[in-house]
Amino acid sequence: MSSGRPRRNPFVRWWPILLVALLTGAFVVDRVLFSPSLEPYSDRREMMDTWVSVTVYDTDDQHARVAIDAAFARMAEVVSVASIYDPEAEAARLNAAGRLPSPSAELVRLIDRSILFYTVSRGAFDVAIGPLLALWRYDPEADVQFWELSPEAQQAPIAAAIALGGADRIVIHDGPPAEIVLPPGMSIDLGGIAKGYAVDQALDALDRAGIDHALVNAGGDIGVLGGRPGGEPWEIALRDSEDDSKPVAQFALTDGAIATSGNYLRYYDPNAQVGHIMDPRTGYSAHAASSATVIAPTCTEADALATAVFVLGPADGIELVDGLDKVEAMVLGYEDPTMIARSRHLDRYEIREKDGA
Repeated sequence: MSSGRPRRNPFVRWWPILLVALLTGAFVVDRVLFSPSLEPYSDRREMMDTWVSVTVYDTDDQHARVAIDAAFARMAEVVSVASIYDPEAEAARLNAAGRLPSPSAELVRLIDRSILFYTVSRGAFDVAIGPLLALWRYDPEADVQFWELSPEAQQAPIAAAIALGGADRIVIHDGPPAEIVLPPGMSIDLGGIAKGYAVDQALDALDRAGIDHALVNAGGDIGVLGGRPGGEPWEIALRDSEDDSKPVAQFALTDGAIATSGNYLRYYDPNAQVGHIMDPRTGYSAHAASSATVIAPTCTEADALATAVFVLGPADGIELVDGLDKVEAMVLGYEDPTMIARSRHLDRYEIREKDGA
């Protein structure tokens, strides 16, 4: 006997749930199979006495631009701490007064790392090189520039400048209050480490902004994050100083950093005889190598160690690197730049042609 009440179709009752499930599945499939493609975005700006480029991959133009701006802003913060030319910067104020009360954690970190690399390199890397560099810089008020003096006339000033060096003599008081103190007559130059440190900070800013694939290049100090989209590494070429179109070597990096030091681009004298990288142990331009390239987990390490290896030269430089963890290097000879010295495991990063060339 029928009750007279119409029978409800069970499909109608489950239809809303089924619809939600179908829409959710369609969204997931769309995101997996038809997700927005990652596109490259880049910007290039002048800072730290060089050109700095930041390249990222992102799916959104505005987000990419905001992330790139954050990377440049972070590097500018490092400059405001490490510059010796801006009188308001902490490093400049430290040089001027010989001591700096309440230094930022950033400056303490930079100097602490500098002392470490001074020790590791046995003095080949020394940020306490200010008095020595001051001798070789162009002096508009001098009748005769330092590089024009005879070697005999240069010896006493160089010996005096060397005696003022030694990063291990910088004192960092933890406090309170914290303070950095330089020995009398010492001044520092963080140019051999601050650029690499700034690259690391830029990569960190990009990472915090949600960027998974990035490359920061500060005048040859290069840090990379996450490789290229699709799992491909970043490919970085070491150019021939005699022929810019011809790479000496090519390297593949997914994460980490690479830096090259050489005296073939910047000189103190107009005749290009006095290179800007000085050997803090001799007081003269380093001439043990024509270039030194270092691969390391951070650009701070790569930057400082590239300078140290360049000063040490092929044999001693490679010996230093082979004793360090996760660091590799390539050093080109000075008299014969085609003579190439490689660290023990450099082939993990070096891209070779199919014929082995």
